[in-house]
Formats: sequence, structure tokens, C-alpha cells
Amino acid sequence: MRRGLLALAFVAPLLAGCANLQREAPPAAQDGDLRLSGRLSVQVSGRGGDSAAFELLGSPEAGRLELSTPLGSLVARARWSRAEVLLQTPREERRFEDLDSLTREMLGEPVPVAALFDWLRGRPWPRAGSQPLEGAAQGFAQLGWQIDLSRFGDGLIVANRPAEPAVTLRARLDP
Repeated sequence: MRRGLLALAFVAPLLAGCANLQREAPPAAQDGDLRLSGRLSVQVSGRGGDSAAFELLGSPEAGRLELSTPLGSLVARARWSRAEVLLQTPREERRFEDLDSLTREMLGEPVPVAALFDWLRGRPWPRAGSQPLEGAAQGFAQLGWQIDLSRFGDGLIVANRPAEPAVTLRARLDP
């Protein structure tokens, strides 16, 4: 019972704070825009991990990434364009120099968002070299990350960055 009360005491302010960040209508789609949703988990060695529902809209040049709690409360929204990179949370709105800086703030380590648009489609990003994974593994290596596509048919993509601190990003796409 004591644990339940402690958890409630921790979660209640988060949920109350999340109520301030409202969902927005999706931006008008442009040719080639992507719209994906599912669950995203990021683990950084020595720091543990976080998991959230996500919705990714747009393109590497202009888009939006929203992260929500399991109960559906919106906890963060990242928006980017050529003019600005912005992070909104229930408590604040911050601007960043680039997407790497923003993802470092949101997820704990930089994640190549431009490449992520292609990785989530099961293919290498065309603006950087890639190599197939060795052996029987399905996937490829790119930008210092190993993209495991062995369960892509089930909607699961696992990206590992072995350099310290090691990072594992798992995305389970909604059907």
C-alpha cells in the first residue's frame, strides 16, 4: 500500500502537468511526408531507460515528434523546420540549434532524427553510407548505429549505438 501511495504521489503531479500541453491538429501533409506512431523506448547504459508512445509526422526538414504517457497524456512535443527547432513540455518551451541537441535533451543522447525517418521504414538513410549487418543478421549499420530489422515484419525496429555510452532505441510501430 505504501508503494502505491508513493507511486501515486509521484505520478499525479506529472499527469496534472501534462494536462497543460494540448494536442494539435496534424500539419498539412506535403509530398513524401511520413506519419508513424507506436511505442518508443530508449536505454542509455548507466542511466536506465524511458518509454513513451510516439507520433512522428513530416520529414527530416520539417516535422513533429510527440511523446505521450501510457495513459495518453502528452509530455513533450518537438517541432522543427529550417527556421527553428523547438521543444515544448508542460512546463516550458525551449529552442535548440539543431535536432541532435533537441534529441539529447528529450532522450538523453543524440539520435539522428533525419535518418530515423528512413530507419523506421526499414531502409538506410540515403544521405550517408551504410553496410549490411554481418552474418545472418537482418539490417544494416549506419552513422555508428546498428539497425536490426529481424522483426520488421512485426513492426519492431531496434537501433543500437555501441559507442559509450551505449544506446538502444526500440520502436514498435502501430499497424
